[in-house]
Amino acid sequence: MKTSPLWRVSVTTSPEAEDAVSELLSATYGVAAAAYFDFERQTSRVSVFLESGEFAAEAARKEISSALERIRSLGINVGATKIEIAKVRREDWAESWKRHFHPLKIGRKLLIKPSWSKQRPVKSQAVVVLDPGLSFGTGQHPTTGFCLREIVAAAGRSSSSFPRKNAALRRAAATLSFLDIGTGSGILAIAAAKLGFSPVHAFDFDPEAVRVAKENAGKNRVADRIKLTCGDVTKLPLKPARQFDLVGANLISNLLITERRRIASRVKPGGTLVLAGILAKEFAEVERAFADVKLQLRRSRTENEWRSGAFCFE
Repeated sequence: MKTSPLWRVSVTTSPEAEDAVSELLSATYGVAAAAYFDFERQTSRVSVFLESGEFAAEAARKEISSALERIRSLGINVGATKIEIAKVRREDWAESWKRHFHPLKIGRKLLIKPSWSKQRPVKSQAVVVLDPGLSFGTGQHPTTGFCLREIVAAAGRSSSSFPRKNAALRRAAATLSFLDIGTGSGILAIAAAKLGFSPVHAFDFDPEAVRVAKENAGKNRVADRIKLTCGDVTKLPLKPARQFDLVGANLISNLLITERRRIASRVKPGGTLVLAGILAKEFAEVERAFADVKLQLRRSRTENEWRSGAFCFE
């Protein structure tokens, strides 16, 4: 078991710049970043954890500062940024996760918890065990929560479509398909598989995220029920081979808007598209963009700086 310390590289920034700073740190160090939103200060803290070794902290600080200026020059409000670089004990890092990552209940149908939690599920509640790692976040961001609630709601609506006495029809009705665009840790795809969605497909641009998602799917014993691949939403064919009942896209606003036709084409007629990762002030522009491809907003939720929405065809 490794006991060597880790380098923690963190940038405190505005919620608006969270995604851009995450991309910056991920691209610079080759690992996916973890982000935390401070509700009291209304700031985001983006971090990467690196295996110890030779590390030029001051050079890294200058490189990040320069990159933050480039982000600012693009018109993104990065706020009063703060760069922190420090060595942390691996044991302290592990314990810090235990303080911040608590079980998450989505109604009575889904429980997401770390392996160290002793919380037991209630009857008929699916359980996703997800331990944070060096290269991904906890999955408790407000936008992720909205996506999880939509997955649970879709599963519930489907399973109640037929009378209880007709069990065969109820099982058929419950078989919805799900596509996870930008899967990250795989939390949405794993939850969907646990709730009976089939098939479940998921992809991410970051190979490390795909590796972690596959590992998490294996730990939850649903690896054989999820097709996980590395893919780029900008290169998807406009005419897909398959469409899905439920599609989740937790991406930055610009990407959602630019690739709206590729994303929308993957939603079945009568299906639902869940869009998340959107700053509240940018949501109206996203809503107009998807109205252009005949998808109308049906439900939305705003939490702090973030707004997410569920869309259906007109």
